[in-house]
Amino acid sequence: MLTRFVVAPSGFKESLSAQAAAAAIAEGVRRVVPDAEVDLIPLVDGGEGTAETLAAAAGGRLVEQSATGPVGQPVATHFALLDADTAVVEMAAVAGLSLVPRELRDPGATTTHGVGELIRAALDFGARRILVGCGDSGTSDGGAGALQALGARLLTADGTELPYGGSRLSSLARIDSSGLDPRLAGTDLEVACNPYNVLCGPRGVARVFGPQKGATPAQVEELSAALDHWAAVLRRDLPTDTDLRLGSGTGASGGLGAGLAALGARLRPRFDVLLDHLDLDARLARADLVLTAEGALDHQTPRGKVPAEVARRAKLSGRPVLVLAGTIGEGAHHVEASGVDAYSSILPAPVSLHEALGRGAEFLTDATERALRMVQLGARLAA
Repeated sequence: MLTRFVVAPSGFKESLSAQAAAAAIAEGVRRVVPDAEVDLIPLVDGGEGTAETLAAAAGGRLVEQSATGPVGQPVATHFALLDADTAVVEMAAVAGLSLVPRELRDPGATTTHGVGELIRAALDFGARRILVGCGDSGTSDGGAGALQALGARLLTADGTELPYGGSRLSSLARIDSSGLDPRLAGTDLEVACNPYNVLCGPRGVARVFGPQKGATPAQVEELSAALDHWAAVLRRDLPTDTDLRLGSGTGASGGLGAGLAALGARLRPRFDVLLDHLDLDARLARADLVLTAEGALDHQTPRGKVPAEVARRAKLSGRPVLVLAGTIGEGAHHVEASGVDAYSSILPAPVSLHEALGRGAEFLTDATERALRMVQLGARLAA
């Protein structure tokens, strides 16, 4: 009999936070098993909700700020202080796709300037270890904006400052690093990123994620060439041991990983960093059934997404895993190799994107109930 459940979802982009997704799934579980023991473990991948989730797990706090948003206008944002020395900067909170109006979605024009502003704000609060969470970005500027906010000057051949946006990087002649914030030299800067994302090449960030952020095929090629040039200038003017073109994680958040690596940041697989505070493996081992979820289950899920990581860890203890997803896309069946036992879409019928986003919690709760009743029926038939 199933009585112990671990609910460990990611958020549904532009619809549900990880916390809201976990609560919706738990409600569906209790419709079927009213006395269930439900362990809620909302998970973050560096994107939306990362700062809030880690602050809650560590007993820290959020610090409200105003900073430059992805389209160059001020936005209300935040970073987290986990303790006196450690801060979490969530790039999605200041340069995320959800902050880019649909009519302005041009990844060649958006900026990570606000990310650099939040890093400086964290330094002002005394942080000496800064974790930058990468995910759900609305930018593809290679981290150029962040470097500018931290004091670097990006100059054209005639000595003028480069405007915002990744497409402008083709005009970059040199980087003047003399004005970089000196506190960076004494700061442990870590980037929690998807190691599968690289800056350049056939699987470079412009080609893989540019269309999702609004780029046309012509813009994808323009942006890809601009990021190639950016990597070359970074390597020349800010020497680093990291392979900025093809190194693991350099393409994180539209190339923010590469820009920060050029400043000496360590690029680390995001789950190695983000799950340290959650005792996830031991909690998964106690479950009769593990439920996880994400907005879209497809060929990218096994490449560093939350459901695949949860399934991989759950299988170490032999725990069964069910995935609920907003949509089931091409290549979704590949998640089975990660340890997923079954998966299902939460949509009850064809609906508009607007309706799907607005009714995400309702659909997720109802889908959990349906799936769990099917699981119970299967268990009775097998008995």
